[in-house]
Amino acid sequence: MERLRREGARWREKNAAATQRKPSFKTPSQIPVEAVYTPEDVPNQDYLRDLGLPGEYPYLRGVHATGYREQLWTMRMFAGFGLAEETNNRFKLLLKNGETGLSVAFDMPTLYGYDTDDPRAANEFGTCGVAISSLADMETLFQGIPLDQITTSMTINSPAAIIWAMFIVVAEKQGAKLENIGGTLQNDILKEYIAQNEYIFPPEPSMGLVVDTVEFATRHMPRWNPISISGYHIREAGSTAIQELAFTLADGFEYVRHCLARGLSVDDFVPRLSFFFNVHNNFFEEIAKFRAARRVWAREMKETFKAQNPRSCWLRFHAQTSGATLTAQQPENNVVRVSLQALAAVLGGCQSLHTNGKDEAWALPSEAAALQALRTQQIIAHETGVTDTVDPLGGSYFLEKLTDQVESGAYDYFRRVEDLGGVMKALEAGYFQREIADAAYIYQMEEDRRERITVGVNEYVTGESMEIPLLRVDREGEQRQIQRLNEVRRARDGRDVSHKLRALEQAARSSENLMPPLVEAVKAYATLGEMMDVLRGVYGEYQPSWGF
Repeated sequence: MERLRREGARWREKNAAATQRKPSFKTPSQIPVEAVYTPEDVPNQDYLRDLGLPGEYPYLRGVHATGYREQLWTMRMFAGFGLAEETNNRFKLLLKNGETGLSVAFDMPTLYGYDTDDPRAANEFGTCGVAISSLADMETLFQGIPLDQITTSMTINSPAAIIWAMFIVVAEKQGAKLENIGGTLQNDILKEYIAQNEYIFPPEPSMGLVVDTVEFATRHMPRWNPISISGYHIREAGSTAIQELAFTLADGFEYVRHCLARGLSVDDFVPRLSFFFNVHNNFFEEIAKFRAARRVWAREMKETFKAQNPRSCWLRFHAQTSGATLTAQQPENNVVRVSLQALAAVLGGCQSLHTNGKDEAWALPSEAAALQALRTQQIIAHETGVTDTVDPLGGSYFLEKLTDQVESGAYDYFRRVEDLGGVMKALEAGYFQREIADAAYIYQMEEDRRERITVGVNEYVTGESMEIPLLRVDREGEQRQIQRLNEVRRARDGRDVSHKLRALEQAARSSENLMPPLVEAVKAYATLGEMMDVLRGVYGEYQPSWGF
């Protein structure tokens, strides 16, 4: 090592005067990037303690010993638009072309807990996902798709418990047993207050609903992930990779604490918690983020939360390529961006992956763009050779140093959050939101000064306009959706619905788990808006007190 230090000093002195194309090199998280890395950069690294072997603690190199040699990641394309039958057709198209898991995008009224015909939902039908107002829509959405044979992910948060209840009833109507149903509910309400702002109720009752779903899944649905703790939206809001990692894991620790306070055992529920991360363009920083996430989670579950089951230490994650990095200018370039981001996710060891369409800076992905994005994953899986060995970049001096630096930055944030009184206090004070806004501002200033180049935006700009075919949501579909909703209301037993909604209200005013009364209300064809209004009446709506 001493000889290496001398040689390193000699090399740096010899090349100190070399001209460089930029005044400084750094990652988007502001980590300086050196010209070369050697063992000198990781002098205290103990291989078995700090890296370990794949499938073994601290899981830095992956939670599965064989990586992708035994089984590829789940290719789970995010899809949803317009009517339930239109999205059902898109699901079947993707499955026919090699997709291995479903992922449901809901429209804005559904995400906010409104029925399609609610005046507050006017003109928002189907434009960012599928409209689901009642059990009838959910039945149509999964018609002809056996839910006990394919895993399903649903990106829904404030109304997550209700949407999940609809899914459960549809599965039971198909004849599936709850213990055989696999999938994931996003259900990450903390990141809504931090970044995405699709919250409805105040934090405490919202957290209670999340814990209800965890408790219900632990008892009845052992193959279901009741929360997908999500950094994706934190990153899309403008955070750095370090902030995404730190804030996401801090949220995860907070969910664990609340579930323990409910009386659940750490090894009974933690193995079914999953994560959802973004993948941006800085290739090595993204891979380092994923590897660091596994090590931090494993260490904290073992040392802080005293988990005994090794699976409690597994950080399993879905990744999605970044929508925020896609450009409306020169949209064909987005194919390259998505490909490199997807490759980073795979080299980082994701368990499932969604690749964005090249047209998503303009609209929801067209059929052609969605298929091209799926083919991107398939090419990586079958043509590149990167799946033949586990953690193929492990041992790179640069990557190992960067992984340590990303992890260290995350722990700095953990300490700051604790100093503020924990996650709940920090989010109500606006701490996370201000940190993300500051990071977004710095990134934009760097781009405006052309310190960071975005091809086709601030460099290599052409005057040509590029036309690509876009998906257009059928505006007449909104009227068909409202007509179907009215038919549901006419056909159902109104007295039974009223009885079930009263039972839901009583449960919400008590300490009961809300999943059983929600399932019963869904079976009576109570609508999403009706159930959410009951909960709004009990919990109220959240108005943040912080400001910039």
